[in-house]
Amino acid sequence: MTHTNAGSSFESVLEEKRTFPPSAEFSAQAHIKSREDYNKLYQASLRDPETFWAQQSEALDWIQPWEQVLDTSEKPFYKWFVGGQINVSANCVDRHIAGADRNKAALIFEGEMGDTRVLTYFDLYREVNRCANVLKQKGIRKGDRVAIYLPMIPELAIAVLACARIGAVHSVIFAGFSADAVRDRIQDMDARCVITADYGWRRGRAMALKSTVDRSLEGLTQVATVLVVQRGGATPEETLPMQAGRDVFWDACMAEAEMHCPPEPMDSEDLLFLLYTSGTTGKPKGIMHTQAGYLLQAQLTSRYIFDLKPEDVFWCTADIGWITGHSYLVYGPLANGATVLMYEGAPNYPDASRFWHIIEKYGVSIFYTAPTAIRYFMKMGVEYVEKHDLSSLRLLGSVGEPINPEAWMWYHQVIGQERCPIVDTWWQTETGGIMLAPIPGVTATKPGSACLPFFGVDAAILDVDGQECDAGILAIRQPWPGMTRGVYGDPQRFKDTYWSHWDGAYYLPGDGARKDADGLFWILGRIDDVVNVSGHRIGTAELESAFVEHISTSEAAVVAIPHAIKGQGLIAFITLKNGHEPTPELSKELNEWIAQKIGKFAVPELILFARDLPKTRSGKIMRRVLRAIAEGSELGNVTTLADPSVVEELQTAYQNACSAKV
Repeated sequence: MTHTNAGSSFESVLEEKRTFPPSAEFSAQAHIKSREDYNKLYQASLRDPETFWAQQSEALDWIQPWEQVLDTSEKPFYKWFVGGQINVSANCVDRHIAGADRNKAALIFEGEMGDTRVLTYFDLYREVNRCANVLKQKGIRKGDRVAIYLPMIPELAIAVLACARIGAVHSVIFAGFSADAVRDRIQDMDARCVITADYGWRRGRAMALKSTVDRSLEGLTQVATVLVVQRGGATPEETLPMQAGRDVFWDACMAEAEMHCPPEPMDSEDLLFLLYTSGTTGKPKGIMHTQAGYLLQAQLTSRYIFDLKPEDVFWCTADIGWITGHSYLVYGPLANGATVLMYEGAPNYPDASRFWHIIEKYGVSIFYTAPTAIRYFMKMGVEYVEKHDLSSLRLLGSVGEPINPEAWMWYHQVIGQERCPIVDTWWQTETGGIMLAPIPGVTATKPGSACLPFFGVDAAILDVDGQECDAGILAIRQPWPGMTRGVYGDPQRFKDTYWSHWDGAYYLPGDGARKDADGLFWILGRIDDVVNVSGHRIGTAELESAFVEHISTSEAAVVAIPHAIKGQGLIAFITLKNGHEPTPELSKELNEWIAQKIGKFAVPELILFARDLPKTRSGKIMRRVLRAIAEGSELGNVTTLADPSVVEELQTAYQNACSAKV
């Protein structure tokens, strides 16, 4: 569980009793107005899920109707809406241009340096069609993989929807990843095309994205086209390296492209996108999401959990490089015909009032952000908020990690001005859409609780033997439409990771949870070695693998600690090979190595060099002991370690390092 400071206790969450029901005014205008209405729909979704989802599927436009709602013949590789044909891009764009929504703002963009653009639904339609034709002209066909490495600019959303239009599989790579991380993903997906930009802006600095892509492609031959958006930056166009025959400029291609591209009929279970996420091994896994089931989950959760209305301006602050941006910046809101806001840069540029300035400027009504950002704003103080009129806000959301009660209350009081419901959402890349959340017109929320399962989510809390209990391991009992269809190229890893517990009868998300006396769910953090740093999910095994690739490193163990802003920070315990000495210069070099291999967001708070790591006699590193050292908590029994003296040495070294940082 994450807290506002290292001294915060897990017990404070367990003891949380404050409740905040929605106002009568909010409930009266909500899509779901009462707990009775929610209970009726929820029970129907569990009692007869196929009938329930058949009815909900009418929210989508189908090219060919489906023949079977759910195929369970190859568990856990479930199939939804079998025999149906659909086009996701047409559902997000085309169906909104026939009537009055044609000239409605679909996408409002603000760049970090202050540039702005507004695309109506008809503008978006034309741009998506042109981009789709550009991809086809470059030889991209249905089923081909396209890697997208772009800053948060409209071209990112356009490229995603263009891929969906022609049936190409997109994989958006977060623009903070290094060349090595980009290369790993391009190789795994066997991408034929990469879409990138010359630069993106972050905290007033131009990030050279094209050069990162160039380094990632050294020695690779499968990428035939690199499409380069000219965002503009510190280097003139004529000096930007462009490889003849491979690299082409976006604007030049778009200017020549036709404005109409027929949407490709896609089978409900055709692959829509891959999104790479860290797991408990060193290799990131390509999570597979298909067409109809994913879109329906994104569309319905957007409508009901955010109580989305035609007049709303919906701002999800997540990058499209993560699943939150896929589901709640692109697919979910646009499938509902909403107006979405997209911001390129950092929340604190040029100062800590940027988010509040944007909310005031564009009349944002729904604001969905991460606890990391909320804790940062808490630290900066209310004076940055008080400069701006936030009266347009009517609903707030939280995503990415459990939110601690102190941050929830600040969000409620300072940003929501005690009138906006907060939907604290739990879900993950693999689920496709929100699984647990308050229903804003219904739920009496508690600070820190993810509250209630969404429709069709049969959530349970189990002990290690598979028996239901009040506090234990979160599990999902039955399939749902937006669920991942597997790990790309590795079906066994999918089964082993998510479906190998309790005889394969439950989906295992990997989180601990509890249920309180009111039936509300509380997420208690990961049960595996996956951590959340500023909302970025990363496996400690991936970090450890990167460390030991460095010439100096013999062994590495990475653990998470509570962090006041990020939620979790990282500490790396390193043993060195003979001939290498622990120095500040080596610490800096290793940090730069991690930034290069994975990205700057993964750089640890502290690197601690050790002669050895605490291990069992069989050689297993005891990360439990390392976490206890880092947290200053009870070590437990260490007599079974091969060398118990290592623990005392590490405790002393850690205390000295912390004192030196202070």
